[in-house]
Amino acid sequence: MAGNFYSVRCSDCENEQTVFGKASTEVACAVCGTTLARPTGGKAEIDHEIVETVESR
Repeated sequence: MAGNFYSVRCSDCENEQTVFGKASTEVACAVCGTTLARPTGGKAEIDHEIVETVESR
């Protein structure tokens, strides 16, 4: 079973960035460096607003 990609909005700088739903490494905002998602061993814990599901693969 594959994971989804999500468009996530950083609550600090409003940047929107695509994040893999099962990210295995910490994902930081490309603009301000705030942590957007943390790995949990399965589905990543996304700390900011999920704007939309971009694509299911």
